[in-house]
Amino acid sequence: MTTELISTFTPDNNSMKDRVVLITGAAGGLGSSIAKAAASLGCELVLLDKNERGLNSLHDQIADDTGIQPGLYPLDLAGANMSDYDTLAETVANTFGKLHGIVHCAATLGQVTPALQIDIKHWIATFNVNLHGPVMLTQAMLPLLIKTREASITFTIDDKQTAYWGAYGASKAAIQTWVNSLADELDGMRDDHGNMPVRCNAINPGKMRTTLRSSAFPGEIPDEVPLPETKVNAYLYLLDQVSNNVNQQIFELPE
Repeated sequence: MTTELISTFTPDNNSMKDRVVLITGAAGGLGSSIAKAAASLGCELVLLDKNERGLNSLHDQIADDTGIQPGLYPLDLAGANMSDYDTLAETVANTFGKLHGIVHCAATLGQVTPALQIDIKHWIATFNVNLHGPVMLTQAMLPLLIKTREASITFTIDDKQTAYWGAYGASKAAIQTWVNSLADELDGMRDDHGNMPVRCNAINPGKMRTTLRSSAFPGEIPDEVPLPETKVNAYLYLLDQVSNNVNQQIFELPE
């Protein structure tokens, strides 16, 4: 399916009923939009973010609108280590017994600054959120995803490789490379019928009216930037079973 078609994909009602999905950065503009849309389709959710107040507010919105009570998991990827992700994986396995998808939305801008002015502490924190955290979380969850089968991992990427983007640009380029590597490994796990237990893809959503973007482009007129809700259908497509065996694709959404 082309990028244009996944952007307009419309899932069937209850197409995700009883499927369990973990969303990182769930309290942010994109993550919360995906969570609300997935819940409306009957999806069980594990919502992860460092913003506990935002998580609680999102929980109440979803519960009021759909009756679904999403699980909340406050965690700051900037300081988390492998044991934290192993504990998360154990918690999800014990609570749900399955996991059909991960949507990586957590991101931090870090410093947009000349190379000579980079604070290495900010550099490391940015890489923890944008690269190391997603890699460790995915590694911890992969056995459960493989056991569940028909599972999906979706990364949110960006292309910022020009002046001043520093750790943000470098970490986003690195995660795209790792997506390709992981997807290639998973492709080798296809069975005799060509089916694979877990697929891995990435989406570059382009411009969105989010807090992260407004920090990077403070002079931008908000009304001229698309809302995160306009990007959600592409993520729903990759979560839906209609995308089974779609793997190692980078989708650049129209702006």
